[in-house]
Amino acid sequence: MANWNDILDEINSEGSTYDIVRRRYLKKLSDITGRNTIAYYSGWLQKPNAPEIQINDNDKNGFMTAVNGLNRDKGLDLILHTPGGETAATESIIDYLSKTFKDIRTIVPQLAMSGGTMIAFMGSEILMGRQSSLGPIDPQLGGLPAHGILEEFSQAFQEMAADQKKAFVWQPILNKYNPTLVGECQKSIAWSEKIAEDCLKKRMLKGKRNINERIKKIKKEFVDHSINLSHARHLPAEKCREIGLNIKMIEDDQIIQDAILTVHHSFIHTLTATPAVKIIENQNGTAYIQTIQTILIPGR
Repeated sequence: MANWNDILDEINSEGSTYDIVRRRYLKKLSDITGRNTIAYYSGWLQKPNAPEIQINDNDKNGFMTAVNGLNRDKGLDLILHTPGGETAATESIIDYLSKTFKDIRTIVPQLAMSGGTMIAFMGSEILMGRQSSLGPIDPQLGGLPAHGILEEFSQAFQEMAADQKKAFVWQPILNKYNPTLVGECQKSIAWSEKIAEDCLKKRMLKGKRNINERIKKIKKEFVDHSINLSHARHLPAEKCREIGLNIKMIEDDQIIQDAILTVHHSFIHTLTATPAVKIIENQNGTAYIQTIQTILIPGR
């Protein structure tokens, strides 16, 4: 017979009703595919002003927690729902997962923006639905697009070279920028392009014909601010496929579609109704949940 402390430990390990339902459907999806499944969810839509909603270095601990104990030969399905975040943290997560699993497939039920899009690039294919979107990966400095800053400097130079009187117009605008900003913008853009190129070469486009031309087009479409116009632009599955990504539609398999969307809805319910702002969880129930305090929940 279980004693008082045994029952309390069991209750704590089970978590809330939201946890029980969410884990049940994540496990069901993994059973259907026969693959490891890790969900990476941010609550930025439900709690836009909360801390920790963007990709950051703490997430690496979450992924290490979720990966521990998994049979890595089964490959990985990584479900993404994130607004993006720090470039360095994004690169570190990609490096860790790429070295841990030889076979990775990424799944985007709704939104994987900016750094989330870069993480999606590391899969051999991306599963998306008609409602799914990726986003531009043009880097932002202080909330401003690096490409936009370079464009503004270029326009100022051209106009002042043609007419020195324009300096009176441009000087107050340019004074708001630090002297090293142009160089930082150039380096940030090159960094984002390098991460995207490495991901595409190693998995998604490996062995494909005209790989360099395809990568060049993908980088231009996803990195160039003058094409996307806004960092928040949503690029749907058909557009992503047209650009050159290996996109598979979840609607092509009704069973997979139902399983993925059920998982997605269960995570969104958790983020809406609980203090959770970020969840990294595997099919065994091992979870790294960030609220006001981080909660580690061991798998059963």
